[in-house]
Amino acid sequence: MDVLINVFVALHIIGIASLLGGFLTQMKAMGAGTARFTPAMLHGALTMLVTGVALVGLNQADDQTVNNLKVGIKLAILVVVLGLVYVKRDEERVGKGLFAAVGALTTANIFIATLWT
Repeated sequence: MDVLINVFVALHIIGIASLLGGFLTQMKAMGAGTARFTPAMLHGALTMLVTGVALVGLNQADDQTVNNLKVGIKLAILVVVLGLVYVKRDEERVGKGLFAAVGALTTANIFIATLWT
């Protein structure tokens, strides 16, 4: 079970990297007002959602303690990010504030995951 959990953790990190990497590559475009949500950002958010839910289930099946408050907050943030990226995915330009919000929420999710013990 530990190997399976670690595989899903690795996939979860790949999803985070895709979402945050897509944001970081658009930082210069955001300054110019031409930033857009890339397919990598949408796929990264979806990967995070699927692997995150799987991780909660696998950890509970393995009788490990799951902090439901932490998971709930992370899920709520991810649903907001996923909703924003999904709705605006086909637009040529996304507003600076909206684009910055996705980056800030993604970063907040990372800090919640790593610092909340």
